[in-house]
Amino acid sequence: MPLNRRSFLKSSGLSFIPGVLASLPVAVHAGQPEPDRVNASEPVVNFFYDGEWFVGPGYWEQLQQYHHKQAIKADVYGRGGAVEELEKRMAGITGKEKAVFMPSGTMANQFAIAVLSGENTKVFVQDNSHVFRDEADAAQSVFNKRLMPLTGNKTYFTADELKAAIENLDREEVFKSGIGCVSIENPVRRSDGRMVPIEEIKKIREYCQQKNIPMHLDGARIFMTAAWSGISIKEYAAYFDTVYISLYKYLGASAGAILCGPKTVIDKMPHLMKIHGGTMFGNWLNAAMALHRLDGFEERLQKAIAGAKNIFAELNKVNGVSITSIDGGTNIYRMKFPAGTIPQKFFEELLKYQVRMPRPGEKGEALITVNETLLYREPDYIVNAVKEALTKSRS
Repeated sequence: MPLNRRSFLKSSGLSFIPGVLASLPVAVHAGQPEPDRVNASEPVVNFFYDGEWFVGPGYWEQLQQYHHKQAIKADVYGRGGAVEELEKRMAGITGKEKAVFMPSGTMANQFAIAVLSGENTKVFVQDNSHVFRDEADAAQSVFNKRLMPLTGNKTYFTADELKAAIENLDREEVFKSGIGCVSIENPVRRSDGRMVPIEEIKKIREYCQQKNIPMHLDGARIFMTAAWSGISIKEYAAYFDTVYISLYKYLGASAGAILCGPKTVIDKMPHLMKIHGGTMFGNWLNAAMALHRLDGFEERLQKAIAGAKNIFAELNKVNGVSITSIDGGTNIYRMKFPAGTIPQKFFEELLKYQVRMPRPGEKGEALITVNETLLYREPDYIVNAVKEALTKSRS
């Protein structure tokens, strides 16, 4: 039975938090398939995004599940409760001394870069990174940092490329402003989820240590990198001073980020959040959801990867279908559809089976993602659903 807000508050014992659940999202992320086209009472296999998206009653039901397992405790301005518990959990996962909850990944990235850089202004980043392309020039306009992009359209820069760029500064710039830090995104979303090789990260770290240059990891999707590479999050984080991890891309929260690092850096963050308007009275809603979904998440990802291998192997037997991994990639795969597939018809037919998959584009291809929703149905069910949808959507 659908769970409304009042019954959730009554059954969960959280009625002392006035009006908080009214702020839960009622619309899905831009570009996600229409939620009203499926039966909301049944699980949906979703070949979009990095994990499950919960909206409306579904969000409340997830929180109720967690509350029945462990009483949810509220924080006050980020202190105590589920927020403090999540911070400790993430500090342990990354192997860092301390962690802090932040309302957004942009804020986590920008604050980390600013603090690590101090008075030095130059920050080396990937050209196609989120920090350079998707954060509204915050580093330049707010924090007086000069982003120095490397690699062009490539996924990552090498230690040699970084070294050459830094050494070239002495020849090309008269006035020295100093190198603040190096920021690396891994995996890189604008590069279809490709990873930065761990061996290259090690070389970059070795060079940066020689030059006393701090390093920041934009690890918004670092759980994906770890799952597909077989290298732990703790090992990746060990080569960086600070690391940011998203709470909503695959942990179910409607917002939020965690920044981990040394105590000397993290202790500066509450003040920065306050003066930049990021301090909120209560963050427990998102922290509790992240804690709930974090339990067993890495194990579920491994099961999803194994299931995807079986699903893709069977679908690749269908005439005209080709599903291939991306070189150096994580959970994003390239799917080629049979000639004559009508995109909208395929999408609508597949929805009847509670399965969502991107519509093929002009070239008859689409990028599909592997996430834990693949565990909602047996592999054979998913394979047969796609086959039926393909059969019924031919021109």
